[in-house]
Amino acid sequence: MLAQEIAELVRSGQTTPSEVLNAYLARIERLEPQLRAFIRLNPRALEEARQVEGRLGAGEVLPLAGVPVALKDNICTRGLETTCASRVLASFVPPYDATVVERLRQAGAVVLGKTNMDEFAMGSSTEYSAFGPTRNPWDPERVPGGTSGGSAAAVAADLAPVALGTDTGGSVRQPAAFCGVYGFKPTYGRISRYGVVATASSLDQVGTLARTVADLALLTDVVSGPDPRDSTSLEAEPRFAQALGASVRGLTVGLVREALAEGNSPGVLEALERFRAVMEGRGVRFVEVSVPTLRYALAAYYIVNTAEISSNLARYDGTLYGLRVPGEDSVATMMRSREKGFGPEARRRILMGTFVLSAGYYAAYYGRALRARARLKMDMEAAFSQADLLLTPTSPTPAFRLGEKTGDPLAMYLADVDTVAVNLVGLPAMSLPAGFEGHLPVGLQLVAPPMQDEMLFSLAQAFEEATERQFARQAPL
Repeated sequence: MLAQEIAELVRSGQTTPSEVLNAYLARIERLEPQLRAFIRLNPRALEEARQVEGRLGAGEVLPLAGVPVALKDNICTRGLETTCASRVLASFVPPYDATVVERLRQAGAVVLGKTNMDEFAMGSSTEYSAFGPTRNPWDPERVPGGTSGGSAAAVAADLAPVALGTDTGGSVRQPAAFCGVYGFKPTYGRISRYGVVATASSLDQVGTLARTVADLALLTDVVSGPDPRDSTSLEAEPRFAQALGASVRGLTVGLVREALAEGNSPGVLEALERFRAVMEGRGVRFVEVSVPTLRYALAAYYIVNTAEISSNLARYDGTLYGLRVPGEDSVATMMRSREKGFGPEARRRILMGTFVLSAGYYAAYYGRALRARARLKMDMEAAFSQADLLLTPTSPTPAFRLGEKTGDPLAMYLADVDTVAVNLVGLPAMSLPAGFEGHLPVGLQLVAPPMQDEMLFSLAQAFEEATERQFARQAPL
């Protein structure tokens, strides 16, 4: 079911939060052994559902009344293990809720469980998890994308009507494309990061996933807005649902030349042409724009990303919390704890980040990456002087096979080639389902100027209505 439908049925008394929850738990019990979208379910979910029933009885107005929501395992949830899919945080139980979780609970949502992810949000396939990989519900032999693959797979398979993920370099949008759902990454600062375990702090943002634009807007409205506990939070009130139904006639969409030059599969190219034809019929104009420094975005991103990872993950040293493997002294304890706690991709990025920040190489690598980031921002601003929104593929291809890229880290990193620039510049972007290649979903990425997030919802809904939801639908399990 869809989140809006559930909330309306619950508010009207046609069903109860407990009945909704039990229906989803039954579906999870049947499909989860095949997909492995969840790391753990919330043992207090039924209690939370009954509390929502009491609040409705007391007359509270709850936008997400009784709606089960899946949370990525790097979003702190009071009393529920939050491990970032890593051995280093095994058994860590946060004593508080992240701001986004607080807001979900206030809106009447029920926390369903924690979804699988690449360890500490490092990867592009959800294969780098200490709990094993998640499988794509459209084809269990393929990846769901990463790092929010568990959340995307759960929504696509209707194990949850909506979900939260985090997006560091495309980690909501790319799995959304691979799983045939909508994935939204906001302007940096529009959704609080308080209570989200940091990977790369200048890049990370909480994102939302759903099977319709209306559900996406409903969820995003609930979790967005200023937060005094997050110093990067922006004073911008959420108005995503208000953007639905707005006219798109007269908008200009820029086709980014560098993202369309080469490497895109036939299904992706067909989806681009279809989107253009459909939206031109709705009065949208298309122009070609250039972002010259886009070719350097992937290299700059992985320098900035690994540098910030090296800094943020230094806290996991076997002394305060998480895994502790005793050694003969404090240094040995730290080394053994980190060796046993971190998986191969986490160790690889920590080493890369430490290298690019080292005294002899800081200027040559990290300094240049920051200059490339600044130039990319200028080029994006120039592109937006010609167009209201930008259009690229979300990924050059549909989902790849499990194990296909794990032996080649560079090939895995290239899966993010179309998404990382958005995070470097802090722009809002959305992946929308736009076609199929064979039986596999294909997604397109819309990018907006800073603080113009709502335009993405208007255009995505216009395409959804024009195509009568041909491409955003539940995976046929």
